[in-house]
Amino acid sequence: MSQIKLDLKKMSEIVSAVLTDEANALLTARSRVRKKVVEAAEIIINHPGKVVICGLGKSGLIGQKIVATLCSTGTQAVFLHAAEALHGDLGIYHPGDPTILISKSGGTEELLRLIPILKESNSPLIGIIGNLTAPLSRKLDIVLDATVSKEADPLGIVPTSSTTVTMAIGDALASVLMTAREFKHEDFVRYHPGGELGKKLRLEIEDIIQPLQNVAVVTPTHNVREVVILMTDKPQGAALVLSKTKEIEGIITEGDIRRCLATNGDIDRMKAKELMSEDPVSIPVQAPIQDALTLMEDRTSQITVLPITKKDGKTCIGLLRLHDIYQTRLF
Repeated sequence: MSQIKLDLKKMSEIVSAVLTDEANALLTARSRVRKKVVEAAEIIINHPGKVVICGLGKSGLIGQKIVATLCSTGTQAVFLHAAEALHGDLGIYHPGDPTILISKSGGTEELLRLIPILKESNSPLIGIIGNLTAPLSRKLDIVLDATVSKEADPLGIVPTSSTTVTMAIGDALASVLMTAREFKHEDFVRYHPGGELGKKLRLEIEDIIQPLQNVAVVTPTHNVREVVILMTDKPQGAALVLSKTKEIEGIITEGDIRRCLATNGDIDRMKAKELMSEDPVSIPVQAPIQDALTLMEDRTSQITVLPITKKDGKTCIGLLRLHDIYQTRLF
C-alpha cells in the first residue's frame, strides 16, 4: 500500500485556520458568559450537595471532562447520561442538586424530557447551550451562551469550535468555584495522590536538597585553598559562605574557582569574601519545587545551585542542585 504524501503548505494552512477559528470563538464567547458563569457558580457553591452534569454524544463527553475538573478542584460532581437518566439513573439525584445541561442544538429530546422531572426535584437548571432560540433555552434558570458563528473544520459541520467553547466555559466555572472555595495547592495535592502528577505534587524541596553536612560550608575569612579542599571533599558544585548563625553571606561556585585560577589568583592569600557572590538568590524550603526550578532557569544567566533557607528566609539549611531536580524525572 502506497503512502499518502500530504501537501505541507496546504495542511499547515488548515491547522492555522482551525486554531484561529477556535481562538476567535473563545474570545467572542468571553463577554457573553462571564457574568452568567458567576451566577451559576453562586448557585452551585451555596448548595451543600453535588452538581449533576448531563449531556448526550459529544456534549456528553465534554460534560464528563467538566465533571472530572470539578471533582479534582473541590466541587462534588457526577455525570448523568441523558438517555440512561430516563431508565433508572435518576436515582443519583438528591432534591435541589443543581444540574448543568449541555446541548449544542438546544433541542436534544432526552434533555427536554428530563426538564419536568428535574423541576419536581427543585433542581436549579443551568445550561451550556449552542442555540439560544431552541426550546431548551427557554426552560432553564441560567443559560451560558455557547453559540459559535461557525465550526472550525473544513466542512463547517463537525463539533470543533462549539466543543472548545463548551469546555472552556466549564473550565471558567471550575476556576470561579476554586477561587470562591479558596482552593489551594495542598488541596489539589490531596485529590491527586497517584501517578506521576501525584508524585510531582507531593515532592517537596526538603526531600531532595543536599543538607549542610553534605555541602562545603565556609566563613568569609577562609582562604580560597581551604575552600577548594572543602569543595573537593564535598563535591556539590558550590561552597556556602555562612555566618556563625548560619545566615547566608555568599556563595562560591566551581565557576568562581576556575575564574580565580585562570587569572592566577593567589589562593593562599585570597579570602572567601573576595571571591564569593554576595547575597545570592535563595528560596525558603516550603516553596514548591517548580518555583525553585523557575528561579534557577528563567534568568539571563542560569544558575545550577540554589541555597535553601528555613521559612524565615535567612537561616540556611542546605543546597538544591539543578541536577537533584532533574533526577526526580518529573521536569
